[in-house]
Amino acid sequence: MKSWRPPEGIQRLAGVDEVGRGPLAGDVVTAAVILPLDHEIVGLADSKSLTARQRENLYEDIVGQAKSWCIGRASVEEIDRFNILQATLLAMKILSLFFSNNSP
Repeated sequence: MKSWRPPEGIQRLAGVDEVGRGPLAGDVVTAAVILPLDHEIVGLADSKSLTARQRENLYEDIVGQAKSWCIGRASVEEIDRFNILQATLLAMKILSLFFSNNSP
């Protein structure tokens, strides 16, 4: 995996992912985590590219090193009202509001 560093001056960066956009029923859930910029967690990648075992193995490292993390959710009713994309963005907006009000 290539080493990536954020642009100079960036002090916090949240990684965001979603689950639930494929099923025909159920909520869409988003999660975000802010890790130290100099974290040394090996193997981080899009969760869909990882096996269940790889995700489980990374969990403790991620939670253990996270400065902050949160979960957002859009209900079935919100999906029906706004559409799946807009509901996903709404769930992600919840994450940004959490971080803006709870700075790590």
